[in-house]
Amino acid sequence: MSAFDPAVFSRNSRFEVDHLKIASVSASALVADFGSPLFVVDEEDFRSRASHWKSALEEAFGESAGTVYYAAKSFISKEVARWVDQVGIGLDVCTGGELAVAEAIGFPAGRVELHGNNKSEDEIRIAISYGVHTIVIDSFFEIERVARIASELGVVQRVYIRVTPGVEAHTHEFISTAHEDVKFGFSLASGAAWDAISAIRAENSLRLMGLHSHIGSQIFESEGFAAAAAKLITLLARFKDTYGHELSELDLGGGYGIAYLPGEETLDPSRILNELADIVKRECASAQISVPIISIEPGRAIVGPTTTTLYTVGTTKDVELDGGLSRRYIAVDGGMSDNIRPALYGAEYIAIVANRLPLGPNRNSRVVGKHCESGDIIIREIELSADIQPGDILAVPATGAYGYSMASNYNHVPRPAVVAVNQGNARVIVRRESISDLLALEN
Repeated sequence: MSAFDPAVFSRNSRFEVDHLKIASVSASALVADFGSPLFVVDEEDFRSRASHWKSALEEAFGESAGTVYYAAKSFISKEVARWVDQVGIGLDVCTGGELAVAEAIGFPAGRVELHGNNKSEDEIRIAISYGVHTIVIDSFFEIERVARIASELGVVQRVYIRVTPGVEAHTHEFISTAHEDVKFGFSLASGAAWDAISAIRAENSLRLMGLHSHIGSQIFESEGFAAAAAKLITLLARFKDTYGHELSELDLGGGYGIAYLPGEETLDPSRILNELADIVKRECASAQISVPIISIEPGRAIVGPTTTTLYTVGTTKDVELDGGLSRRYIAVDGGMSDNIRPALYGAEYIAIVANRLPLGPNRNSRVVGKHCESGDIIIREIELSADIQPGDILAVPATGAYGYSMASNYNHVPRPAVVAVNQGNARVIVRRESISDLLALEN
């Protein structure tokens, strides 16, 4: 568990002789120059993965290929938005703050999609004024709000309906989003989705273009997507039978899984999208409708594997367990304020010593943070070298998704910096917060 595994690190990460290098920059140099904790993004890896999803969608669906929307919720910054724009894919945002990042760099509004289960009127107004391509409608209240604001602005706004298809994704309850008992979307089983279609069609300032579904996150097989697609296509067929024409677009969301542990594999875009294309084409033929324009929303699958968090060890402590066993607690200078996923979802990670070649046997260890919380655990159980000491650097891979984006200032700890590395160069894309930043909000 403590050995370097290229399957869970970014593509340009290597363990050379006695230290970790990311895009030819050593972990030791990164910590020396930028401090720790530190999020390190492999820029070329990010661009490569984004491009792969784009090409895979186009190859799988051909003329029916729509837009790959990078899900900003996984991690967004102005520089990341620039990369997304340069690759030529879209941006899915779900708050005014995420939209503000797009606006700040002049991201093309025609490639922006707005989500969210409780969009404020201000957010809706800003999005429509900016020219956001599609707004995904999530409630009956929102139909009225978007229609009214679009009318006030003299716009006919493109919209999708977010449909809850009643599919149980095999993932954690908190990140499973398409079964019936969730806050998102219009239920298919109860008839709410069809009622929403009727309500939107009654609004002159709204143009219903298609349907949207998102069944969850960290999914590795196509069965859940297949079940959702089949139900959505049935709804598209009902629409055609009722209104005499077809809805032309279908967004199948994201949730594609990545490797966090040795033995796991990051989902291959070509494989999953070819499987989805076969499913969609078959279901559409059966329903006697045209294949709609298909869009998707990978976020974690693009940024997750590209990023490594570097921590500095502060203390170690041996704790006696029942049965004569013991565990070493290794405390680092971050924790649940920069990675809440282990505490929230029970997410699992690995770690390696990044600044030297460990010596001696491994022992049962637990990597913990510095916060006043017993649940502040980064890695609950891992075999790490018994010679780990204060000052060593631990590298935790696959932290690009929902690390920084869910970070907090718990215990008034400033959030880490984010550094992009590429071909031996490193630069800050999000600076480290300071205590002055925290105090600046207070009277």
